[in-house]
Amino acid sequence: MKMRRITAALALAGLGLVPQLALAQADKPVIDAVETYFDFVDANGGTILAEQIPAEDYKKFHVLDVRDAGQFAKEHIPGAVNIEWRKVFAERAQLPKGKTILVYCNTSSFAAQVAMALRLDGFENVRMLYGGFNQWKAAGGMDAYARATKKQ
Repeated sequence: MKMRRITAALALAGLGLVPQLALAQADKPVIDAVETYFDFVDANGGTILAEQIPAEDYKKFHVLDVRDAGQFAKEHIPGAVNIEWRKVFAERAQLPKGKTILVYCNTSSFAAQVAMALRLDGFENVRMLYGGFNQWKAAGGMDAYARATKKQ
């Protein structure tokens, strides 16, 4: 029940309904979960740049594309698994607890919500691809690290 409330709050916040949420009173378990999250999360929120990931390291991640199925079918990071952002929390049992999850969407907005919800549920191994798929492509995709570390 607690996680259902958190998920609903995150979804509403993502829709720009933050002023309405300010009127709601969170119950103690929700407040405790959010406080625990903010104690845990580091300054960059678990983000990682495409330029920080060597191409061969993508195999070390469970790459999670949270865009819709049509976008995923058109193009995605090789090896990625697709679960639309709204369904990730309900289908979280499919996600590995022992492998780092690299989550992305187009720009990071939905991926940030997914990463926060998963962390609140105890997934400590979630990283978000900074800037999402769009920035990943612009940086060179699988070759972003090689490009960034190439000597000028």
